[in-house]
Amino acid sequence: MNYLKQTTLLLLVFLTGPSIAQTNSYDKLGFQALMKGDFKAAVSQLEKADTKDPSNVNVLKMLGYSYYQCGNFENSVATYSRYIALKPADYSAYYYRGKARLNVANDPRESLNQMRESFYLSSIKDFSKAIELNGEEDAQLLQNRGLAYKDYAIYKSYKIKKTVDKVSCISLFNNSVSDFQKILLVQPQRIDITNLIAYVKAQITSLK
Repeated sequence: MNYLKQTTLLLLVFLTGPSIAQTNSYDKLGFQALMKGDFKAAVSQLEKADTKDPSNVNVLKMLGYSYYQCGNFENSVATYSRYIALKPADYSAYYYRGKARLNVANDPRESLNQMRESFYLSSIKDFSKAIELNGEEDAQLLQNRGLAYKDYAIYKSYKIKKTVDKVSCISLFNNSVSDFQKILLVQPQRIDITNLIAYVKAQITSLK
């Protein structure tokens, strides 16, 4: 099951449970917009719902996801952080917060340059937590952590000044390869993963 379908299913579970009678109209309108794929409209309604009830976990999860789908990654990170404070065992929240953080880290805007390293590290930490909660058999989680290791290593490779920096980059690239190889153990036909491994290994060779 892909993550969009899985998240949709989780949202349906949230809003068809006992709490449905307690939801306000902004919740419902936001949910309806999200189900239609109109994430801008969902954000508009869910922000109002959030103002009305800042501790509503259903609203926070939908809002964090809608922000993500709109490309508003910084607000997605902030909203998922609030959600995780209330629901710390939901691995999917760490997954999406990790993806949002990785998008921020890869953003070339000069204003974000000083924060990029912290976002890479936080992204890796989020994917690791999601894997801890959901298990290493989840290829999607491994793939995204592998990509985060790769992107972080590439970022650091541009800043190499000393031997220790080179060693650090190679270690990150090796972590990336390790995650990708775990995927191939359960999905050996993944040509995209095989190609990623070859690419990362070429990066390692270029640093030696």
